[in-house]
Amino acid sequence: MAGAAARIIGGNMAVDLRAFTPARVALGRTGNSVPTGELLRFRLDHARARDAVYEQLDPQSLGIPHILLRSAAADRAMYLRRPDLGRRLHPDTRLERGDYDAAIILADGLSATAVHRHAVPLIAALTPLLDGWRLAPLCVVLQGRVAIGDEIGERLGARAAVVLIGERPGLTSPDSLGGYLTWDPRVGRHDAERNCISNVRAEGLAYEVAARKLLFLMSEARRRKLSGVALKEDAPQLSDTLFD
Repeated sequence: MAGAAARIIGGNMAVDLRAFTPARVALGRTGNSVPTGELLRFRLDHARARDAVYEQLDPQSLGIPHILLRSAAADRAMYLRRPDLGRRLHPDTRLERGDYDAAIILADGLSATAVHRHAVPLIAALTPLLDGWRLAPLCVVLQGRVAIGDEIGERLGARAAVVLIGERPGLTSPDSLGGYLTWDPRVGRHDAERNCISNVRAEGLAYEVAARKLLFLMSEARRRKLSGVALKEDAPQLSDTLFD
């Protein structure tokens, strides 16, 4: 659609599409290309997404007690080339087994930026809701992928594993945090056996809403002894009940 205003005309109303979405719509046109300003914004967002992928997670900056773990991927380059190594713990890892209802695990994933910005506020919103749950010590994993939570949960003796992880960056969302729940975690679990909430960030799913969704899923998983495609996130109007 041409024109700097980038508007749709309907009757007497003019609506700017970009007021409703951060997506790249109605950019306008200069000759056969987009305006210079839009091209520069694209390049900036692309650079931010690349930086998020390569940023190193700084566990100490989180400011919360944790057990620091590493995957079998020796460094970031290997992690990106060998996804399988990010799903398993380093061979020298030692964890003490206990009797836990759940283990919460932070992993850098594909956006350490997301973990730096959103993991601690989400945990702060979630843990008060888990009164009565026996929680394993918080684990932070370097060069970790979602499935590494299966091995951690199994070794800890946790009945459920919740992995909070940086999601693949988009051009408008380099800092999106995801949460993955697996009941009875053990090596070999499939993605269909997990539940996921996504896009936890200031412009996406609010911390309080995400925490309520996780609480619902965790509670239902514990009650029904399952997770994944058989467990639906159908909690009624979570966002409307936050301040009841």
